[in-house]
Amino acid sequence: MYVGIDVGTSVVKAAAFDGTGRELAVAARPVGLALHGGFAEQDMEEVYGSVVAVLDELTSRRAEPVELAGLTGQGDGVWLVDREGRPVRSAVSWMDGRAHELLDQWLADGTVETVFRRTGSTMFPGCPGPLLAWLDSHEPQSLDAAATALYCKDMVFRRLTGAPAATDVSDASMPFLDPRTRTYDNGVVELLGLTHRRGLFAPVHDRLATAPARGEGLPPGTRLSNGPYDLPACALGAGVTAAGDGLLIVGTCLAALVATTDLDLSGEPAGLYISTDRPGHWLRAMPAMVGTAALDWVLSTTGVPHEEVDGLLDATPPGAHGVRVLPYFAPSGERAPFVAPGLRAELTGISLESTRADLVRGVCEGIGYAARHCLEAAGLTGSLAVCGGGTRSPAWMRLLADVLGRPLRVVEGEVGARGAVLAAAERYGVALETSAWTQPTAVVEPDAGRAAYYAKGYQEHLQKLAGARGRMPG
Repeated sequence: MYVGIDVGTSVVKAAAFDGTGRELAVAARPVGLALHGGFAEQDMEEVYGSVVAVLDELTSRRAEPVELAGLTGQGDGVWLVDREGRPVRSAVSWMDGRAHELLDQWLADGTVETVFRRTGSTMFPGCPGPLLAWLDSHEPQSLDAAATALYCKDMVFRRLTGAPAATDVSDASMPFLDPRTRTYDNGVVELLGLTHRRGLFAPVHDRLATAPARGEGLPPGTRLSNGPYDLPACALGAGVTAAGDGLLIVGTCLAALVATTDLDLSGEPAGLYISTDRPGHWLRAMPAMVGTAALDWVLSTTGVPHEEVDGLLDATPPGAHGVRVLPYFAPSGERAPFVAPGLRAELTGISLESTRADLVRGVCEGIGYAARHCLEAAGLTGSLAVCGGGTRSPAWMRLLADVLGRPLRVVEGEVGARGAVLAAAERYGVALETSAWTQPTAVVEPDAGRAAYYAKGYQEHLQKLAGARGRMPG
């Protein structure tokens, strides 16, 4: 049995696979996300306790021994721990918006562009650069008490194994890693005013860290690999490794990734280049802030259960009777394929005749247009795989294929956990048939007529977006 652990923002999961990649069992537990006044934080003890709980549940339900385990999890944010790996405060989530004023300043004075030219990363409020700078100014006692500023999976790995604090090149990619040398760019650290906090940065392992488990959740001695974080792990789990091929993750975060061997830091600053375990190979990433979270908000506001989504999507035509949604619901604005901390969602075209079906289709179409924008900016030229919670809706997948105007290789199940196992197997020299592990569960073809309709709708979306950005303060 091979075990993949995926420490998500809202749910922690552990999945068991056999040697052919067949998913045997999944254990999951929700975790809290405290949202208040633009702040977004998580209790590290709750997160770690949930990891142990799902592993206990998974291993107790299966008789097979654990061959090896791979770990992945949400990226960005700041997870401050002491020398024993214990939290010194709540984790600051990647969804946090407290540093938006600082980022606005860095956008205006050219700091954001300078960082992109050096590292290929376009900062957003919830990434470690602005968050550490904000904490240094407003909460220095937390940084004083910390030994290391980790990422989510690194905190969990340290607790599961007792290994020294460290991270990998994928998590370190935002925003301090030089993608050419695969080491921290101290010039960027200085530019962000963090040189005196340089000691908090976790050492970067060029290859994924490995260590035996101590016995919490996993049997003692289990071979465990740390990383990569969830976006590149999903790319591995979906088989997206050839240059030009892409992946769209329709989850809490709407993430567009395209594999590339071309590091071009000369274009418009947007998204980031995620370094991978293979030097000279990157993922050009455009991780938009909100994906299924936007649909969840509409469903909770209108009182529609998730199981009714497919029926509602089929109950109203393309265009949703004029209802249009700019799906920028995150309290910290947007980060891809542009950075706009003050941008907010807009719902237009609503009248007394509008139905719940119109609202649901409108937001799904808006998310589709945002996905198309991200994929174009990331340079998609090859095939496109899709994974994430949104794949559970066949009607949404048909709509998405139409909006994107291309076939979708739908990869269902725990794709991040699957990628974590594949990364662990590679690291430990365990031979697995990758093509069998990454087979799509379906291929959804676009309808030519609807694709043509949505091609025009996409241009209208870009115009509405330009207008919304033009109305932003400052």
